[in-house]
Amino acid sequence: MKRSILYLFLFLSFVCQQGIAQQKIRLTSKWDFLKQDIGGIWEAVRPVTPGNPESLPIWTSVTLPHCFNSRDAVDPDVNYYQGPGWYRTTLNIENPYANGRTLLHFEGAGQKTDVYIYTTKVASHLGGYDEWTADITQAVEDFKKTPAFKKQFKGKVPVEIRCDNSRDLETIPSQLSDFNVYGGLYRYVNLVYQPALSIDKLYANASVDENLKTAFLDPKLSFYNPTQLKSAAGEVKVKDATGKVVAKGVYKLDDVATGDTYSIGKLKFSKPHVWSPANPYLYTIEVTCTNNGQTFTQTEKVGFRSFLFADKGPFYLNGKRLFLQGTHRHEDHAGVAAAMTDTMMHTEMQMMKDMGVNFIRLGHYQQSRIILNLCDSLGIIVWEEEPWCRGGLGGDGYKTQARNMLTNMIQQHYNHPSIILWGLGNENDWEGDFPEFDKAKIRAFMTEQNNLAHKLDPSRKTTIRRCDFCKDIVDVYSPSIWPGWYRGVYTEYKKSVEDEQQKVPHMFHAEWGGDSHAGRHAENPDKVLQNIKTGIGVDERLGDASLVGGNARASKDGDWSESYIITLFDWYLKEQETIANFTGSAFWVFKDFSTPIRPDNPVPYMNQKGVVARDFTKKESYYVFQSYWSKNLMAHIYGHTWPIRWGDEGEQKMVKVFSNADEAELFVNGKSYGVKKRDSQDFPAAGLRWMVVFNKGKNDIKVIARKGKATVTDQITQEYQTEKWGKPAKMELTKVADANGTATVQVVLRDSKGIQCLDAINWVNFSLSGDGILLDDLGTPNGSRKVQAYNGRALISLKTNKGSSTVAVQSPGMETVFLKL
Repeated sequence: MKRSILYLFLFLSFVCQQGIAQQKIRLTSKWDFLKQDIGGIWEAVRPVTPGNPESLPIWTSVTLPHCFNSRDAVDPDVNYYQGPGWYRTTLNIENPYANGRTLLHFEGAGQKTDVYIYTTKVASHLGGYDEWTADITQAVEDFKKTPAFKKQFKGKVPVEIRCDNSRDLETIPSQLSDFNVYGGLYRYVNLVYQPALSIDKLYANASVDENLKTAFLDPKLSFYNPTQLKSAAGEVKVKDATGKVVAKGVYKLDDVATGDTYSIGKLKFSKPHVWSPANPYLYTIEVTCTNNGQTFTQTEKVGFRSFLFADKGPFYLNGKRLFLQGTHRHEDHAGVAAAMTDTMMHTEMQMMKDMGVNFIRLGHYQQSRIILNLCDSLGIIVWEEEPWCRGGLGGDGYKTQARNMLTNMIQQHYNHPSIILWGLGNENDWEGDFPEFDKAKIRAFMTEQNNLAHKLDPSRKTTIRRCDFCKDIVDVYSPSIWPGWYRGVYTEYKKSVEDEQQKVPHMFHAEWGGDSHAGRHAENPDKVLQNIKTGIGVDERLGDASLVGGNARASKDGDWSESYIITLFDWYLKEQETIANFTGSAFWVFKDFSTPIRPDNPVPYMNQKGVVARDFTKKESYYVFQSYWSKNLMAHIYGHTWPIRWGDEGEQKMVKVFSNADEAELFVNGKSYGVKKRDSQDFPAAGLRWMVVFNKGKNDIKVIARKGKATVTDQITQEYQTEKWGKPAKMELTKVADANGTATVQVVLRDSKGIQCLDAINWVNFSLSGDGILLDDLGTPNGSRKVQAYNGRALISLKTNKGSSTVAVQSPGMETVFLKL
């Protein structure tokens, strides 16, 4: 098997040279937004007199990044908005370079975008996930010559941007996809000043020899040279993490043209630090480009490592076996949808690293450069894919967009140390967008994309997930394996993986898990399994994701409790340790995310398969993974979000502790229940489980876990209810918290005798009148005005605005209740 050498790098930055700063300015503030179309560009820029008709429609002030669908993506009562929207601002533009270029750099905008300077269209772009620039140099110069520049706009330049996420069958991704196709300027927009001649792309082409003793770089450049300057010269330096120069060179080119690629000389040095998840060591490559006394500098991070997918497994990094411990990610978050800030992204990726993740599949599109930078610096290996997802295959325009987006993804992210796999598609066996579903044509286009990916980047491998009739085309294949959720029972997992390992040379298991409604727990979560047929396959098939029809399955007939999903995860993780030559897997998905095709889920329009909620609140399952994957000592008693357990008086109940310690001792109400040794194959909870008789009422539970001389503790308090309950008959609404201007209310479902119905899953609907604002449309169990109850209760918060409000809760078949605050 030929060993693949990965060439590793990081992000683009701008630095100071010869007294003039290459400037890249984030344009975050002073934007206006209009969530509809306008009659023409003149409407966006014409002089406005307050109170007159030209002041309409009304624009609102926003900051970037911004998404059309920050709220309506999870509004339970409407379809999310798909259509045009407009942004506008005014800029002070003064390029410090003589004859320099002024650009607007878009890190991602959805999905079709037009850019205007005053009334002049300067650029258009199709695609919601790749980066692109609009050269506004000439349009700015022309506008500055008009009377409006000084008279109306007071020396500023008006910029207008139209984004459009309207439904279009001839674009990717498909609207059948299990995620929102968002609209807006949901990634950062930058104003860039650069010299007349600049570096467009730097391909550092770093490699390392088989013994990891010598590092090589073969940097190649492409230039942005719209004025057709003839020559370029510069320096190349490579620095280690301390800033020491370990290699350098110079180059001179006599004829440069936009779009062409030029080699500028090879470099090498000895004894490189190799990049790995445990030690993501990064070097810096700095390349200058000088013409007519103006210098442009491009700086990137670069690392060195090798990787190998051995035939029939396993996976090797730098010559050593590495088990890939993976997850997935969508760009989506409570309150902002796709418009995540860099702080939010850093928080999310650090949470993954803290859980023990060393691999991620970025589903199902090119993601923000910030995410890739974080994967590089944190040491998280990446599968990134183009957004050819579901629906079939469209016409020439459809295929052109797919080619362009694959090309842009590879060229723009070519230098990231973390990426080893280029994904060509997802669930391309899913038909529905076109009258024709021709497998032969899909195979032909998949082959074309596979060849294109290898041409653009011979150093990495290609992959797809769930399209069996194309599995022989790509280098690495991921079949559909969902025992215990969409089909079968979770104990069928190991055999299903072993069967699939024999069908392709290189198999990786992407997507597994199940939904859990945060805060919902069960005393007997496995009871659904007795009704589920086994031996009929474990792959997800058409209709399996539906909540109606078909055979019995956990996804339809289960309780969606955290109790069930931690059991499934626990089983999968202990089994994965015993599968011979297994490359690894990536569970679906790290964080709950919005989707337009799941309106009837317990939180409407949410895929709830995450181990954290849409607002980063950790579910109990986060700690199951941490107990298997993290090297940092931890212990977690299952039940932090389970305030009341139930059963008969004197009945034994299992207490589970998830920990990576060698041993743990459990205390309940001050009494020791003994020390247990951890054994990952002792299911459940790796042997860290105790049978306990709870007191009626309050119970204090504590664990002390030990590994060598180190100890860690965790403790919770749970009530134990022995009273039996009947059918929910009434609701009780109370305020449970009030701090810093935010109040939280809880509704409890009770039977006719007033006993809390701890297994009730009734729908409840919150509403509010008065001075406050309901904190809803967040896509979380505690942030949705329509939600299924979890253990007979539900919560929501509101901003009080220092006034009075009345909260109402409705549930079918019960009297509406009110609470005045």
